[in-house]
Amino acid sequence: MPAPLEPWSIAAVNLAEHADNPVHTEAGGRAAGYDGAVVAGTTIYAYLTRPAAAAWGEDWLRQGSATVRFRAPVLADERVDLVPASGRDDVLVEARLGDTVAATCAVALGHEPPNEPIGTRLEPLALELDDRWVGYAARAGEDLELYDTASIVHPVVWPSLANRVFATQLVDGAWVHTRSEIRHLGLARPGDAVLVEAFEVDRFESRSGERAVVDVRISVDGRPVAAIEHEALVRLNS
Repeated sequence: MPAPLEPWSIAAVNLAEHADNPVHTEAGGRAAGYDGAVVAGTTIYAYLTRPAAAAWGEDWLRQGSATVRFRAPVLADERVDLVPASGRDDVLVEARLGDTVAATCAVALGHEPPNEPIGTRLEPLALELDDRWVGYAARAGEDLELYDTASIVHPVVWPSLANRVFATQLVDGAWVHTRSEIRHLGLARPGDAVLVEAFEVDRFESRSGERAVVDVRISVDGRPVAAIEHEALVRLNS
């Protein structure tokens, strides 16, 4: 049986590097209808990975999966409790603000192989996993030593790269990451050069605004390391 997951808590960090999206600033968050600066969904995801990575280590980072859904905003400096609960084939980790569940993340040690990507091909991104990406989790306060001791890239990098696709090609102004289904296909190391290929597979209207769904594939030297179905509100209703 896999090792049980343990709870963890942190005061949410709103990184200044996310200020290019107005909702992550005090003024922009209030203009979008929130009570202040909203902490990036990828930061909350970094926190949600902590119980699984601490319990399952490299096995999960190499071949595990995570499905994260964001249900309520987390504001700067709010205390977030990461609380695991048992499931049948996975473990659900909740990010709680007191009695409110702000996000859920279903984590498992395996997954079905991803299908071939479909949809409208976007411009690929080629970049190096330098400190901008590798140091993200630590800057946000997720300090699990595994990543430094084993020289492994933190899994928050994968949805962060998917966000980069949205920020550079799909949005202009405030937007909100709402959901990701992430499959780990291999490990990456600091300094690796990655290719990020993305395909827009859906775009639709919801009560909150226009949403887009993108299939993102990330590889190192032709070796797949992650596949992500990434959804965001790309236009917010006023």
